[in-house]
Amino acid sequence: MTPTAFETWVRPRLPDLLRFGYLVTGSYDAAQDAVQTALASAYEKWEHVSTRDHPEQYVRRMITNAHISAWRAHGRRQVPVAEPTPGHLPDPSAAIADHDAVWRMCAGLPPQQRAAVVLRFYEDLDYAEIARVLDCPEATARSHIHRALIRLRTQLTSGDPS
Repeated sequence: MTPTAFETWVRPRLPDLLRFGYLVTGSYDAAQDAVQTALASAYEKWEHVSTRDHPEQYVRRMITNAHISAWRAHGRRQVPVAEPTPGHLPDPSAAIADHDAVWRMCAGLPPQQRAAVVLRFYEDLDYAEIARVLDCPEATARSHIHRALIRLRTQLTSGDPS
């Protein structure tokens, strides 16, 4: 295995992988950790990963797995809190408030449901592709999205965005 082949593959994809990691984790720091963990593992197995039909989907699955593993190990003990905003900043626009409310609702989803929703509605993958990335049956991918949408609808109708 040549490091340059791996680096050549990663370099143009890194921004997209980090964005995907952020959407799955909800945090820039957690996204960087998950992507770094996944890429380190992919580097070690690059001869196997590079011969797959869709190596990028394989690495995205590795990112999702890295986040789920970190969440299982540490995340259950963490309690998210709102970040303080300095008083001298102007009031944020309605669009930013809506974006924040949507993100908080999505962040409250279990990791697999959140990953499925991100893959479906942000990455615009179909159910078969989502199942491939999440390494689960297509029916399970549909179930993750269905349950996530029910939970999000319930939160929207109850007026509770958290």
